[in-house]
Amino acid sequence: MPGTGSKKKLSPDQRESLLSTLRARFDKHMNRHKGIAWADVQAKLEASPDKLWSLSEMERTGGEPDVVGHDKKTGEFIFFDCSAESPTGRRSTCFDREGWESRKEARPENTATDMANEMGIELLTEEQYRELQKLGKFDLKTSSWVQTPPEIRKLGGALFCDRRYDHVFTYHNGAQSYYAARAFRGSLRV
Repeated sequence: MPGTGSKKKLSPDQRESLLSTLRARFDKHMNRHKGIAWADVQAKLEASPDKLWSLSEMERTGGEPDVVGHDKKTGEFIFFDCSAESPTGRRSTCFDREGWESRKEARPENTATDMANEMGIELLTEEQYRELQKLGKFDLKTSSWVQTPPEIRKLGGALFCDRRYDHVFTYHNGAQSYYAARAFRGSLRV
């Protein structure tokens, strides 16, 4: 579980640097989180060191996480990866471990689902991906794995999305495939 091991904790300097980066991004992109105050977000972050570590991992791998919503029922703030293109530190990954193991050769270093689990985040759903695209234009040159329904995954497939011709598309590939221009986008509730 994130935050339980010593390697999953941020130093005070790392914490302050991350909060500063998140605050600057929050202020720059107010259209992503209308009606949400940074002070409220920061208070939640400071009370959740494990979530702050996960956001640090999202940032480290190129995701540029930002607040995209607030769940009024739970009080949680919702972060998505908001980098213009799929996060560079998460590219060239198979969808999941089963897909990775099915490759006979040229296995990539990691899988999208393994990385997300290690980071303490979830892959975006197709619906979340489409919500993200309402906030800007993302993945114009790249693509991102998204959560895949079990009935598709059971048959060996996995879903990914991108934006082309000013439309959001959902496609499929074998879960064992990987490409230099495909990563995954994550979500985190704090």
